[in-house]
Amino acid sequence: MTYFGFLAVFLCLPVALLWLVQAYDARRGTLLPALWRARPVWLTIAAQAVIAVIYTTPWDNYLVATRVWWYNPGLVTGFIIGYVPIEEYTFFVLQTVLTACWLLLLVRRFPRWDTPSAQSPANLRLWLTSAVGLLWLVFVVMLIVRWEPGRYLALLMTWALPPLMLQVGFGADILVRSWRYIVLAVVPMTIYLGVADKLAISSGTWTINPEQSLNIFVFGTLPIEEFIFFFMTNLLVAVGITLICSTVSQARLNGFVQSFKSRRKTIRQL
Repeated sequence: MTYFGFLAVFLCLPVALLWLVQAYDARRGTLLPALWRARPVWLTIAAQAVIAVIYTTPWDNYLVATRVWWYNPGLVTGFIIGYVPIEEYTFFVLQTVLTACWLLLLVRRFPRWDTPSAQSPANLRLWLTSAVGLLWLVFVVMLIVRWEPGRYLALLMTWALPPLMLQVGFGADILVRSWRYIVLAVVPMTIYLGVADKLAISSGTWTINPEQSLNIFVFGTLPIEEFIFFFMTNLLVAVGITLICSTVSQARLNGFVQSFKSRRKTIRQL
């Protein structure tokens, strides 16, 4: 299976299907709830895709350069940027679009799942950010002690957890109100992409280095690190889209900006 063949079958086709569903919903007047209209949908998805490419590129190039994983040169076009084929960058974009479109379909079709009036526990943002931060430190220690079987997992989590810390630090309470959407976006997409990845690995499209893996497998032959990779990336996309689309999030961001401007003005006057 060529890498572009993998992308065409497992990502382009479902993205096209979700686009058709979105167009059908638009014609019927099935739109996002008002609380999810802080930004235009396609601008939101495009911004998230750009962020995904920028943030993932250095990390993924490092993985290939250090042989954490490698691709079959005979199954890619040969157009390489850094250490990674162009197909990999295309995957970053397509996964973001796929997960975002699935999440927004759920929001359009099940608007009552959102609970804007629910009260969140005090200091929720602080506690969740601290918990994610402590987890991040655990994986940093794994890298420092150079435990080779845990190297891929440690690199994955030290890369994925910092943006999650920022997200929950900014809007954990907003995310709790939309937890049904996030769960039902992340879990099915993780299983779907995990099964697709298993097929790609079985066909030799790419390979995970067994010396830098725990060699624990999901679905028979899928390294558990790959399953966790899809879980974390889908989570980052779903959480990011939720926060960008939320009008509550937008109002909070505007408040931060105004507060920053006020403090800056005060400092200048002193």
